[in-house]
Amino acid sequence: MKLLNRSGLMLQPCQPYLDWINDLPTEVSELEQPLAPGALDGESRVYLIAEFEPDQSLGSLLSEQWQALFENELSAWDELGLHWPEAMSQELLQRWFEIKPLALAFDAETQPLMTATL
Repeated sequence: MKLLNRSGLMLQPCQPYLDWINDLPTEVSELEQPLAPGALDGESRVYLIAEFEPDQSLGSLLSEQWQALFENELSAWDELGLHWPEAMSQELLQRWFEIKPLALAFDAETQPLMTATL
């Protein structure tokens, strides 16, 4: 097992994100019916970030990368960004997602880490 020189942020979708998905035009979301409450439970994503000190605030951890994180989450449903919120902010990201800081990251796999630039 290898300790990575990264920390993490885990984003779990909350109801406002689900509401936004359900409000997307069908041709964008490709949903045949609205997602039910809880449909995105277990759909957390982990973003590796620079290592941080345990006493750092969530706001300071998000300050530089909140927009990239938010855009990545939104593009999962609306790649072209035609229906993204006009007033995107760090505060809106924190309303749409429960965000948990993860101080340490380990690579438990023996295979080399594959990376791809998005």
